[in-house]
Amino acid sequence: MRNLCLYFQIHQPFRLRRYRFFDIWNNHYYYDDYLNESIMQRVSARSYLPTNRILHELLKESGNGFKLTISISGLAIDQFRRYAPEVLESFQELAALPGVEFLSETYAHSLASLGHTDEFIRQVKAHEQVMDEVFNVKPQVFRNTELIYSDEIGAVISGMGYKGMITEGAKHILGWKSPDFLYCNSINPRLKVLLKNFKLSDDIAFRFSNKGWVEWPLTAEKYAGWLQNLPEKEEVVGIFMDYETFGEHQWEETGIFDFLKAFPGAVRQETDFQFSTPSEIMQKLQPVSEISVPWPISWADKEKDLSAWLGNELQDEAFKKLYGLEEKVTGIDDPDIQRDWNYLQASDHFYYMCTKFFSDGEVHSYFNPYDSPYDAFINYMNVLSDFELRVKSLVTEPAPDSETVKLTKVLKEKEELIAKYEKELKRTRMALARTKKRGTATSSQSITRTTKKNVSGKSPGKKKTSSK
Repeated sequence: MRNLCLYFQIHQPFRLRRYRFFDIWNNHYYYDDYLNESIMQRVSARSYLPTNRILHELLKESGNGFKLTISISGLAIDQFRRYAPEVLESFQELAALPGVEFLSETYAHSLASLGHTDEFIRQVKAHEQVMDEVFNVKPQVFRNTELIYSDEIGAVISGMGYKGMITEGAKHILGWKSPDFLYCNSINPRLKVLLKNFKLSDDIAFRFSNKGWVEWPLTAEKYAGWLQNLPEKEEVVGIFMDYETFGEHQWEETGIFDFLKAFPGAVRQETDFQFSTPSEIMQKLQPVSEISVPWPISWADKEKDLSAWLGNELQDEAFKKLYGLEEKVTGIDDPDIQRDWNYLQASDHFYYMCTKFFSDGEVHSYFNPYDSPYDAFINYMNVLSDFELRVKSLVTEPAPDSETVKLTKVLKEKEELIAKYEKELKRTRMALARTKKRGTATSSQSITRTTKKNVSGKSPGKKKTSSK
């Protein structure tokens, strides 16, 4: 039988309050608690809780036939703890059932994998710890923020002991190849790579409620027929989407929950697919080839690249300033600084600065608390300026050891001695130059007198005497 991997992403950032220029150094609390709690309560009621109830029933009814995969960012877990503990409990109940696999990711849902390897590894380890504490699981497969992947990122993850990653089946990377196979990392082939079938995924995540779509309305039976009509040689299909697809992005009135309830049965009855988790797929299947991704890809927008987060000067400047503090923050043992360091790294802050409104504006405006990308940039940079001042105030320059002091003194004495000799040498050169100048002038006068004498045959200055 062929394999169907159903994967959901869960993440909520700590959105920032309106932070003015005059708040810098006067108020060190950056978060809009009212907005964060309101959004969490709304999404919990519309999406998380009802979806969890449905999935819980499907898992219990199907025995071992229905399986799914979930990843939850550390920031989402922090928000569940603060604003919606009942949601966290419902996810813990799911984790206790067979057929559910939890993936690893960065704690802060950050962009640290893009050139900041030490911070990236730190966050992955922090997420591993919270997954063990909250769900009693040790993930074996990794998914990066927004499915960002490259050859180098995959090699780092492989070095941490993971056996696989999931990412986007981007057309510009695959070319003629299909996303419906298992691949491997081009640097370290031991890391297996499972891809998203973005067309089939987006049919549910984005087009489900679009009445102008030629396939509307979408039923579970119709969708199962599409799966069955895929070429028989294609052995694994990855259906990846946000958890909020159910109830929030696609409201209950669209019939999305009815679709979800009917989906496992339709797959079992109408197709030769079986539900599998990434770990099971990577254990059963062998990669058909390497996948070469020299430049990072993601699952965002039409371009499937990094332009949603690092596509303009605003985003680049904010990213550079944030990670310019990395070395200093690492050495600070302060829980508030470390909390803010994590929360300020959330990729959402950069996403809000995106100016790609023409092609993907509706997506970028969702859950966005700002009126424009420029408002997002100014607000974030104000917060970051205050954070930078706090960091610098806590950084203590290391005291030099005795050997360093001794060497510094020796170098200083040598520099003073060199300066003294240079001054004396300069004075000597000037004296020699004056002497040489005087000598040159004297020689010139002598030569002139001699020349005149030779021409007249007489010594200059003597009168001619007449002979008698």
